[in-house]
Amino acid sequence: MKDFRDRVAVITGASSGIGQALAIELADRGCHLAICGAKNIKGLAETAAEVRARGRRVCSRRVDVAEQSEVDDFACQVVETLGRVDILINNAGVGLVAPVADTAMDDFEWLLQINLWGAIYATKAFLPQLCLRDAQVVNVSSVWGLWASPGQAAYTTSKFALRGFSETLGQELAGSGVGVTLVLPGGVKTDIARNSRFRSPFGPLSDRGAAIDMLDRVALTSSKRAARIIVRAMMRRQRRVLVGPDAHLLDLIQRLFPSGHQALIPWIFRRLGR
Repeated sequence: MKDFRDRVAVITGASSGIGQALAIELADRGCHLAICGAKNIKGLAETAAEVRARGRRVCSRRVDVAEQSEVDDFACQVVETLGRVDILINNAGVGLVAPVADTAMDDFEWLLQINLWGAIYATKAFLPQLCLRDAQVVNVSSVWGLWASPGQAAYTTSKFALRGFSETLGQELAGSGVGVTLVLPGGVKTDIARNSRFRSPFGPLSDRGAAIDMLDRVALTSSKRAARIIVRAMMRRQRRVLVGPDAHLLDLIQRLFPSGHQALIPWIFRRLGR
């Protein structure tokens, strides 16, 4: 996928952060956009305005990706409005801080419906269109799809699951015209911490303010930089892309010490809590 001109890209969670940056980056490269978000409708409108300012068509809609019917309706609207789909980027995601013992089942279900089932719903809804042409599916997981993170059981579960879903999908579509790219970002400057639910303190994640301060300190990559890395990976049809120096470091440690790296996590949490 070397040329994005007049392609149509669908991006979930496009109101801010990586999703918004991807929409602008792809519009700069000639893409038309279908974007959605659920909470930050003002941010979604700003993303749409940025796309239109670049002379691209845009289909923008409030969509709760946790609701399959809303995702299916959005897929129909995109095809009716823009005529085709070439790229699907499953980016929508939320966070939750609480150890397993303190995580209510309602919270587990809320997060998994968005982070995991939202990606599954969108993939199922758009895949028939994608299979008609040279196309790409991009699923945004996390370094917490490589390392387990204490205090974020639901989030880590969703990102490991999305990694497995993406790798399976990629194997099934091998030899077709559809590529699958799994994105594993490290710390990226986004609003996910500010929009997370905090149910129970854990280590440096003692409360919302402490967690936001910590994540701001360790977020080494801007959303704009992350978007450029992801788009470059799409052009190369990479199966997996690490975003940020911290992601590369954690991946290397996990490869060198596939089980021993878990002993490092309590030490890391103590350091981050200072």
